[in-house]
Amino acid sequence: MSHAAPSRRLGSRAVDLAILAGVVLALWQLAHVWGGDVAMTTPLGTLRHTAFTLTSAEFWPHAGATLTAFLIALLLAAGAGVLIGALLGYHRLSGEVAEPVLVAIYSIPKVTLYPIILLFFGIRISAEVAFGALHGIIPITLFTMNAVRNINPMFIRTGRILRLPPWVLLRSVLLPATLPEVFTGLRVGFALTLIGTLLSEMFGSRRGLGFMLMNAIGLHNMEVIMSLTFMLVVFPGSVNALLLVVDHRLHRRV
Repeated sequence: MSHAAPSRRLGSRAVDLAILAGVVLALWQLAHVWGGDVAMTTPLGTLRHTAFTLTSAEFWPHAGATLTAFLIALLLAAGAGVLIGALLGYHRLSGEVAEPVLVAIYSIPKVTLYPIILLFFGIRISAEVAFGALHGIIPITLFTMNAVRNINPMFIRTGRILRLPPWVLLRSVLLPATLPEVFTGLRVGFALTLIGTLLSEMFGSRRGLGFMLMNAIGLHNMEVIMSLTFMLVVFPGSVNALLLVVDHRLHRRV
């Protein structure tokens, strides 16, 4: 019986996913019937052009540029966000002062800051990295700070009573206690960093998928617009779904 319940849940989720996909495709087809080829391509036409795009020589250099900028931005956002969040969470007064400031900065539309980014970095990959990291670092910092704040003080007292060395206390007590919340921040930061990287490419770059998308919009090439949009929805959506599964499992263990 213990193995049957997870199997039933997995089967139920698969059915729900299939129903959702069917509804989305049906609405997509109806929207095409209503708007015509000028507004969008059909689901089948989008899949065909996506397959063509994936086999074209022009696509992969742009995809590689986007992936490179995104991964560097994500590493910077994750590393800096976790470090700053841990320090602010450990020093409670600093965290209480910094939290409203971070929230206020995060509420500012990031596009308004892009000209400043360009002045500092120019139209180079460094601007894409900086703008992507800017989107992801604050949520990661906030999630990490709250994770450290919410550690049960009894865990730390017990570790001190047992005279655990600092690195053992960190590995055996602090890391497992904060990991679920930190991972949630990283999952949110993943999506926002990708959005920032793509926006940077759309408004101030000569390469990348964002640049390709803006070019297609300027030429009103609906096939390219729809295929790129489709890929930019499927890829982060699939990765985020996997991260969400891990996220739920980590929270269940707490």
